Amino acid sequence: MNFFKALFGSKTKTPEEDKKETEAHDFDVLKYDGKEALMRGDADYAVKCLTHALKIKDDPETRDYLSQALIRQGDLLMAYEHLQKLAETEPDNVKIYMQMAHVAYMMEDYNAMSNACEKAMLVDKDMPELMYLYAQACIGLNDSSNAVAMLTKAISLREDYGDAYLLRGETLLADGNLEDASEDATWLTERYGNVEEVLMFSGRLERAKGNDEKAMETFSHVIEINPFSIEAYSERAAIKQEQGDIAGYEEDMQKVAEMTPESDEENIEEKTKQAYKNNNPFGI
Repeated sequence: MNFFKALFGSKTKTPEEDKKETEAHDFDVLKYDGKEALMRGDADYAVKCLTHALKIKDDPETRDYLSQALIRQGDLLMAYEHLQKLAETEPDNVKIYMQMAHVAYMMEDYNAMSNACEKAMLVDKDMPELMYLYAQACIGLNDSSNAVAMLTKAISLREDYGDAYLLRGETLLADGNLEDASEDATWLTERYGNVEEVLMFSGRLERAKGNDEKAMETFSHVIEINPFSIEAYSERAAIKQEQGDIAGYEEDMQKVAEMTPESDEENIEEKTKQAYKNNNPFGI
């Protein structure tokens, strides 16, 4: 009997072999189901599947999917922790550090964001998008001088970097440097004059210069483009109030009240969307 088993390759599997085979199968199923759930937008099920998969096998790709699902679920701290583990296994992967920076930005943890950017810069110090992220961290840390320096470097590396021009202009405006902010506004207006974020920046710049009528026209133009712009209604309402147009002020503020998220869940979702948008305002 043993002779025939050896001849035809028949071999009884040990319990350990059965266990490993079952685990490998379960891991593949859980990873696939988790990835599919992530792709169709079911973050809760994706997190459940991918978490179980990682308990079976520590797999970097699965951990990456899980971090994405956790971000969509709003569990940013846990997503960041998984990204940290990924960075430990792939210390030269700039994309992981940049994703860590994005998540830290959404958590408003600008020290962590700055740290992630600095680690990425040790790998690639000439990536414009990385300079942009680092500038955002500097702004969060109230370091506008370094923010402007990082954005200027980003623009020197990529001359058509519209997002960097916009953030630099907004930073200069916040610092009261209207002259340099105007130069960035001119560059942006010539190329992206009907983009909502550019118009908002231009309107705020005009208001800072004391040109309230031009500012109000600009904010009204934003509302024509996007009737759901809370910021444009708020800015226009403030001008109307200063001009004594109380009816106009109340009308605009009523619009703001109608569009403001009511629940905490809506606020978190809106905050996450805004954070993504801030990292790439108009996709230039």
